[in-house]
Amino acid sequence: MPNKHRGEIEAMLDGRAYRLVLTLGALAELESAFGDDDMLALAARFEKGRLSARDCVKVIAAGLRGAGCAVTDDEVALMRASGGAAEYVGIVARLLNATFGGSDEASDEQPKQEAGGEARAPFAWRV
Repeated sequence: MPNKHRGEIEAMLDGRAYRLVLTLGALAELESAFGDDDMLALAARFEKGRLSARDCVKVIAAGLRGAGCAVTDDEVALMRASGGAAEYVGIVARLLNATFGGSDEASDEQPKQEAGGEARAPFAWRV
């Protein structure tokens, strides 16, 4: 069972349950992969809510490696999720929310209030 206090999540890939966590090393890997200078820039990038398939592969792979699974980006790109593309995005959203604040469950925390009066979650595609 994943430890939510450590930012761990569980995801089903290829019909198998995997644990994912973005450790400090995994975050450094993502900073390098995306050309971001720091974790705040990385969080801001993901907060925009735009993900490419390449982004999903990199984030999921880093999360798997952070949890101790020896897997390459190419191997992750071949993994299947039962919910298709939406499931991959959901895995990434849950992992980023577990890492940067927020959760995949209802919380008492109020969404951020935007200038136009629109409330939104920490990540635009929050699940």
